Amino acid sequence: MAKAPVLTPRADDFPRWYQDLINKAELADNGPVRGTMVIRPYGYGLWERMQQELDTRIKAAGASNAYFPLFIPQSYLTREAAHVEGFAPELAVVTHGGGKDLEEPVVVRPTSETIVNEYFAKWVRSYRDLPLLINQWANVVRWEMRPRVFLRTTEFLWQEGHTAHATYEDARDYAAHIHRNVYADFMTEVLGIDVVLGRKTARERFAGAVNTLTLEGMMGDGKALQLGTSHELGQNFARAFHTRYLSKEGTEELVWQTSWGASTRMVGGLIMSHGDDDGLRVPPRLAAVQAVVLAIKGDEPVLAAVRETADRLRLAGVRVQVDDRTDIPFGRRAVDWELKGVPVRIEIGPRDLENGTAMLVRRIPGGKEPVAVGDLAGLLPTVLEDDQALLLTESRARREARTADVSTVEEAAEAAAAGGWARIPWATLGTRGEAALAERGVSVRCLVAEDGAVPETDDEAGSVAIVARAY
Repeated sequence: MAKAPVLTPRADDFPRWYQDLINKAELADNGPVRGTMVIRPYGYGLWERMQQELDTRIKAAGASNAYFPLFIPQSYLTREAAHVEGFAPELAVVTHGGGKDLEEPVVVRPTSETIVNEYFAKWVRSYRDLPLLINQWANVVRWEMRPRVFLRTTEFLWQEGHTAHATYEDARDYAAHIHRNVYADFMTEVLGIDVVLGRKTARERFAGAVNTLTLEGMMGDGKALQLGTSHELGQNFARAFHTRYLSKEGTEELVWQTSWGASTRMVGGLIMSHGDDDGLRVPPRLAAVQAVVLAIKGDEPVLAAVRETADRLRLAGVRVQVDDRTDIPFGRRAVDWELKGVPVRIEIGPRDLENGTAMLVRRIPGGKEPVAVGDLAGLLPTVLEDDQALLLTESRARREARTADVSTVEEAAEAAAAGGWARIPWATLGTRGEAALAERGVSVRCLVAEDGAVPETDDEAGSVAIVARAY
């Protein structure tokens, strides 16, 4: 009788495969309140590495980290009409505290544009205070009707940037800088996910923004996942909160603003982009553990060789973990690391010691081969970079192979239903076609220019709509 697979095959049931992988790889569990999640240590380690990589890029863009309260007076949200309307269905509101009714209900932070502006209005006095570039790492709560671990949860973790600028051009350029040089660079160079950079249509725009820039990735089942957004807020929040500055000419002016964010949804994107029927595949540049050195037997010479090999790899700049748990069967440990997607396994047993070799097992392309122990430290950095590049190549090839150029709304809907994306001229689709697609569960993920650039306006000549089913 054939042995049952550890995971539900992706081709049989992609959503079940996704949930199986999260459980078996010990990434997360459902929380006690509907829509919440408990992120387990291995899953949180992935998030920590994402934080580190993003935080470095955010600081290089000139922003500094700060923290704003979790509770926001309800009256703050009502000051910007489009913002409160957009978030109203998702709000969690606290009306009781300390055993009595609150004088004013408070909202559990769904995003922080309103409370940030309350303080920006205090901190900004003159042009010398600008630009003001702030980021915070925090949790937010948006009451989710259809929760799914990492992808859509009532509470999730993220970073949210908020900036104030003296001119429209400065704000516009900064939002674009975050979009391309922080988010896109991280997602392609570290996550190994091929993303399309584009502009959201008015229908899909962030509530209260004048423009939303997005990064869309194609998942393994052909659906789209929004992996990050950068918004131009214009002067909407500045007007509502009286965030003004004294210009060089001595006139009082409203600031121009941006906000931008990326969340633990990226962990879900990582799983669905790179996972296979054997589990997760973690990009080497992201992996907290790039190589695990496994002792096959508990003999002291084997254990000594495992530790010595790990030390040599660390000196070569590889992030290494030793697995010397020889009281657990070797096969079970190997499957566990396979599920967790560690890029490289190095297996050492008594026979390997006799031959002066170790078994090198590569998770991303698959396959294994014996390698001289003395060659591992010189070989692994190149192996890891090759495997990093392979993930991005596979991601890009999937998107290109499953994207169809179409000319009608019907063709666009059919392409999405078949498990792919469609490209259709925006002038052909328009807002009426976009609404027709929405009725069929298909959305315009973003607008791009014919040359792949980001259009400056929705109606820019030559804009193309990327159409897909989405998470």
